[in-house]
Amino acid sequence: MTVIEDAVAAINAGDLVVLPTDTVYGLACTPDGEAPVGALSELKGRPPGQPLALVAASVDRLLGAVPELHGRSERVARALLPGPYTLVFPNPARRFARLTGERPETIGVRVPAVGGPGAVVLDLVGVVAATSANVHGGPDPRRVEEVPVSILAAASAVVDGGELPGTPSTVVDLTADEPRVLREGAVTSDEALAAVGIALAE
Repeated sequence: MTVIEDAVAAINAGDLVVLPTDTVYGLACTPDGEAPVGALSELKGRPPGQPLALVAASVDRLLGAVPELHGRSERVARALLPGPYTLVFPNPARRFARLTGERPETIGVRVPAVGGPGAVVLDLVGVVAATSANVHGGPDPRRVEEVPVSILAAASAVVDGGELPGTPSTVVDLTADEPRVLREGAVTSDEALAAVGIALAE
């Protein structure tokens, strides 16, 4: 089997996989199982209740997984994604409850502008739960060699996409009337809010 086949099989089996994105290396698993999501959070040492992102191969695949993302949410998603954003949207159906942490009425989503083997794996599985492939609070890995040994050892597959930019996604909360940047990352806060404003004005 190829590395891509190994990664797809591992995700489908409920195992953890290291994947390249358009920002940093991520640790991914199926979003549908309690055990895989729990194992991911435990491996990273994440605090209880901290949410994970739902990462999709395309905006259409994202909307298929969370069909309530229409109207305002869909306009912003189609304007900013694919790209280095994590967008927090209303989640009225409380989908993917294992990912939403202490705010089940919201969901954070990503569609990375990634090419190469990372894009192929995502396209084959559709959606994954993912977070940076680091220990909680540690540096974000831009190369496979920078992923902690404990994570590499626990992953059933490691997909090498070369050197990545190394700055995580910018997180924008769109669950209230006014958008709010929760984390400035690859896109500055001003640029992110301007992009959202343009999307909402269209």
